[in-house]
Amino acid sequence: MATTKWSIDPTHSEIGFKVKHMMFTNVSGKFGTYDATITTDGDNFENATIEFSGDIASIDTANADRDGHLRSADFFDVENNPKLTFKASSFKKIDAGDYELTGDLNIKGVSKTVKFPVEFSGTMTDPWGNTKVGLSIEGKINRKDWGLNWNSALETGGVLVGEEVRLNIELQFVKQA
Repeated sequence: MATTKWSIDPTHSEIGFKVKHMMFTNVSGKFGTYDATITTDGDNFENATIEFSGDIASIDTANADRDGHLRSADFFDVENNPKLTFKASSFKKIDAGDYELTGDLNIKGVSKTVKFPVEFSGTMTDPWGNTKVGLSIEGKINRKDWGLNWNSALETGGVLVGEEVRLNIELQFVKQA
């Protein structure tokens, strides 16, 4: 069977995350510049090859000082580690629209295997004749697993920045001719 390539549609995608601030509220952010591709056997997404890269310099939390701190050596160290990457090792169908995505997430030169549930929308043709597919990914990672260790103790107890990062990713791909 012929392989099919799918490219990210960045105007209909978002790579978002949330982290607890001061132990009780969430700060949200996103990556503005990224790339992703999927390679499938025909239009069958089971065991698809999925690759993603995000530009650390494009991190946006709606606060320039915080974004600068996240880009610094305290966190992502963008000068030495300009991208984070993900490469799937498995994309397994669980039932009708539910899949499980497993792969290696590389941040700051540290690679760890992660597993996320994925809501798969199936394929759809847009008004201009393009075949599209949508994926919604939600999951959690511990930022310390990738050496993102910076924190500050609070006088009242606890820490300024939570360790758990919740991912909220909406991806739309377009089938390539």
